[in-house]
Amino acid sequence: MIRACLERRIRQLIGQTLFLEYEDVLSRPGIFRRSPLTTRERSELFAACLSVSEWVDIYFSWRPNLKDENDNHVVELAVAGTASMIVTNNVRDFRAPELRFSQFRIVTPRQLIEVLP
Repeated sequence: MIRACLERRIRQLIGQTLFLEYEDVLSRPGIFRRSPLTTRERSELFAACLSVSEWVDIYFSWRPNLKDENDNHVVELAVAGTASMIVTNNVRDFRAPELRFSQFRIVTPRQLIEVLP
């Protein structure tokens, strides 16, 4: 998830590409073999997540050339949404981009919890 912390308020950002990626992942039955949630419950959880997310339109493409090209859209969303953090367990793929942005940092969910008031 991408979160922007402004004035001690956390905003969860979502854009078209991230939305489509989440939809795609949720449609893969093999990923959820061990999940205690049904397909319907996962859909309801996704809808709840979207209901508290801020939609961000991206009008300009930045290509930081991350290790995984498919993660570049996350940086574009962070820039467009003026995020202060990108929260991910996939920190490794966000290291050493060719194009750097100093306005946000990459943190794990655990690190986010540690910095919350």
